[in-house]
Amino acid sequence: MICDFHTHTFFSDGVHSPIELIRFAVAAGYSAIALTDHVSYSNLDFIISRVKKDCELAEKYWNIKAIPGVELTNVPSKSINDMAKMAKELGAKVVVVHGESIVESVEAGTNLEAVKSEYTDILAHPGILKIEEAELAAKNDIFIEVSSRSGHSLANGIVVKTGREAGVKFLINSDSHCWSDLFSRGMQEKVAIGAGLEKDEIGEIFNKNYSDFFKKIDY
Repeated sequence: MICDFHTHTFFSDGVHSPIELIRFAVAAGYSAIALTDHVSYSNLDFIISRVKKDCELAEKYWNIKAIPGVELTNVPSKSINDMAKMAKELGAKVVVVHGESIVESVEAGTNLEAVKSEYTDILAHPGILKIEEAELAAKNDIFIEVSSRSGHSLANGIVVKTGREAGVKFLINSDSHCWSDLFSRGMQEKVAIGAGLEKDEIGEIFNKNYSDFFKKIDY
């Protein structure tokens, strides 16, 4: 079962329309995909309303969970909680926060504000994850991403090491911007192994964390 909770369409910096990306995911053997375009207050309502339409269309005709979501990206860190709350109120099922990746100039404090918010579901590519951030994520039931995205994945080792110490729940996401970024069968496991996850930890992601995540987002 392939579940991927962080992807992008042409509504932000991706290549494909929402329905097109979902179709490629179906063809790749996906069971679930979340569409999480980059947003702020300027486009929250526009993107959520339109992505929801294609997710509903896909689920009507294809055997896939197509989940409308957003990624709060490079917003002021102190605005994250209120913005995430608004995204949920507008119908986003998944709220991803763009973490402090080592390859982008994300505002310091973004990771911390993300894991403090009850409306955050995933902290994506958090970079040099600190133990206090990981502990809050575990306490607040916020999932931590292990990324296959070029650049962001460079910090996967420290993310796994620190997250494991704090007892966080991991998800392996593609951060796809094109059909070619989507996972093929077995690729998620290879990304997990490369990040330093053990066999039992990988099994827990596939057998428990997916289920826990669907419960968290009420989907």
